[in-house]
Amino acid sequence: MRRFVLIRSLLGFIGVLLLSCAAYAQIGVGIAVSFGPPELPVYEQPICPGEGYIWTPGYWAWSGDDYYWVPGTWVLAPRPGFLWTPGYWAWGGRGYYFHEGYWGPVVGFYGGINYGFGYFGHGYEGGRWEHDHFYYNRTVNNVNVTEIHNTYNTTVVNNYGRSRVSYNGGHGGINEHPTSAEEAAYHGRHIGPVSEQTHHMEAARGNPEMRASSNHGRPPIAATERPGSFSGHGAMPANEGGHYDRPPQGRNSGGQMDHAIHANELPAHSRPQPSNSGDGKYQQQQEKLYSRQQQDYQKLQQRQEQDHRQLEQQRANDTRMQQVEQRHQQQTQQMAQRHEQQQQHMQQQQQQHQQPHQDSHQNQPKGKP
Repeated sequence: MRRFVLIRSLLGFIGVLLLSCAAYAQIGVGIAVSFGPPELPVYEQPICPGEGYIWTPGYWAWSGDDYYWVPGTWVLAPRPGFLWTPGYWAWGGRGYYFHEGYWGPVVGFYGGINYGFGYFGHGYEGGRWEHDHFYYNRTVNNVNVTEIHNTYNTTVVNNYGRSRVSYNGGHGGINEHPTSAEEAAYHGRHIGPVSEQTHHMEAARGNPEMRASSNHGRPPIAATERPGSFSGHGAMPANEGGHYDRPPQGRNSGGQMDHAIHANELPAHSRPQPSNSGDGKYQQQQEKLYSRQQQDYQKLQQRQEQDHRQLEQQRANDTRMQQVEQRHQQQTQQMAQRHEQQQQHMQQQQQQHQQPHQDSHQNQPKGKP
């Protein structure tokens, strides 16, 4: 969860939240996108550059206004025994969120996505560690046996067919859930992407040809031999593109759910503190207002969560999802504005009530020095 400093008003909070969402869009973390990414392109795997390199499949990332392709590449494992769990997109009730990949001793859940090359939805069939050496399954990996001798051949049954869907849940997504072992892998010992992977992603984001609106789901560089090597014989183009079902351009059609502000994302009201003025009536009014506003929060939050559950049960399309999110945005802003106005009105009444007493005190005859 993003942390925000305490600010003076809910209206100010909403403004900060909107600006924060725009900033996060530049790095593709924590952003809800209103429509799912394109299908996975078909491409060939470059040859493994050396022992200890693990294949990390390509994926679609979000740049703030468009998806872009991050080519699959071979990455040197950060330590012996570690395997790569690919990242994946999944419907989160308010849009599609990206779950970042990670390194760990066990492959966790990656959305049931069939990335190929050993990542067929669950687990990893591309190789295994034996002590400090990685052994490659040549059935699903492109390995030069004259340079790498740690290999074996095991036929892998792909139970997920040739599905190229690149996201989990939502409209048309993969309907898979993590096993208990996969959940344990996520909560167990692991580390995030290494610096080479981060630079690789940044290079892809800065390449206009990798944008889905430019390549229409068929990136000119679908895989590379090493991170960031976007040219030469090790840069593999896509043999076949993926379907890209982007909504028509228009208002709020950039994809980022900048309107995904909900009741449960607003800061909680602070309970009124005892007044120094000793005005018990004003204190009671503050308590009543606090209770009433808390009820407003809870009721709106429950309604919005119920809407999200219904959308998921109905497997609503992207247009319907966005309509509901826009309504939630309006509901939340209206409530925030109403609560702020109520607080201001009560403060004004208290000031007006105190002013005559202050004036009377100021107009009293002053004593002799």
